[in-house]
Amino acid sequence: MLETLTDQLAAGQPLSPEQIRVAVEQLVDAAVPAAIKADFLSRLAQKGETPEEIAAFVHALRDKSVPPPLDAETRAREILDVVGTGGDRLSTFNISSTVALICAASGVTVAKHGNRAVTSLIGSADVMEALGIPFDLGPEEAARSLREHGFAFFFAPKYHPAFRHIAPARKLCAERGQSTIFNFIGPLLNPARPTAMLVGVPRPDLCEPLARVLQSLGVRRAMVVCGTVPGEGGEVHHLDELSTLGPTTVAEFYQAHALTCSTLQPGAFPLQPATLADLRGGDRETNATIIRRLLQGEERGPKRDIVLLNAAAALFVAGQTRTMTDGWTLAAELIDDGRALRKLQALTGM
Repeated sequence: MLETLTDQLAAGQPLSPEQIRVAVEQLVDAAVPAAIKADFLSRLAQKGETPEEIAAFVHALRDKSVPPPLDAETRAREILDVVGTGGDRLSTFNISSTVALICAASGVTVAKHGNRAVTSLIGSADVMEALGIPFDLGPEEAARSLREHGFAFFFAPKYHPAFRHIAPARKLCAERGQSTIFNFIGPLLNPARPTAMLVGVPRPDLCEPLARVLQSLGVRRAMVVCGTVPGEGGEVHHLDELSTLGPTTVAEFYQAHALTCSTLQPGAFPLQPATLADLRGGDRETNATIIRRLLQGEERGPKRDIVLLNAAAALFVAGQTRTMTDGWTLAAELIDDGRALRKLQALTGM
């Protein structure tokens, strides 16, 4: 059946939700050869995934995930995830993970979904482990942490066991130089089903389609962003975060309001002069040290600026502030008055 669907994609024809559900069953079936799965994923990428196809994939894959048993009181809160797809290959430090901790310090309930490094140098799970935050909690433990601490890390392999049967096909695609739908749908598969999301993507053309997918999944408030970073000789790189070095493409929606697309200029915020080198990280211990210094208020340079900018967006998306400007101010206060550091200490002492 997967081969038939591959032929349909080769003809440029989209897949229906029912066909995608069948395809997912084949992709997670260990008996189906990896080469056949890789051919299907390659053809889908070459055709170009529509928002409807992406949403159908996410629905089918989330049905196979392990849901945490959230109680009614936790579920009634606004639950935030701050996550990047990875794939920008710019080797920045773990900006989203830092922002997630700051948001949790503000009182927002944060369900951080992530994995070890795949396309980035250091994944969110790697840096959480280096910081001493429990990163591989089971469903009951994660639900309790979310309820009691307002923060839990959801380690993707624990919640998506079927993915192990897709990994060999993804590896084949990577060897061919072919990206696939799995390079950008990871953030959409959070098993806690967050109601508010700040999602960073490595290509500006993905912002609007993924925002529409989030709408179709029932997310109430979301911002999908792709920042630009100037390179040498006029070259432009893309960052899966809001950028302090250049304009950021933004697609956003809030409850019943229509989805809007815009460009955010960094000059609207009090930024220090910086280059990409100022935002780069290193190994897991280096990145953990950067995060500690940021939350301790010791790091006052460009790394703090990009954290404040992304935290401003995340706090606004979570409904914690009325504007991003207010979000910037609140994020700075959370660091400077010690609340962000105390949240980190509380999480490492669990």
